[in-house]
Amino acid sequence: MENSNSPVFNSGILLDLVKTKMMFGKYKGTFICDLPEYYLVWFSQKGFPPGKIGILMGTMYEIKLNGLEYLLKPLRK
Repeated sequence: MENSNSPVFNSGILLDLVKTKMMFGKYKGTFICDLPEYYLVWFSQKGFPPGKIGILMGTMYEIKLNGLEYLLKPLRK
């Protein structure tokens, strides 16, 4: 039985990180998983954009912050 207080993890978001490209800014056309850490830190301080792109950027920020990039290696193809 799932605990109603625990967050639900969407495994599809990991695939989105390696398949979705930035749609704007200095890194337009760069895969979210390849964004430099300093860029994600800047957005974390200023606020991530609304919608799916912001969710992906926030997720990538947390992955890099916690040294979990290895989770994405099997998904890169």
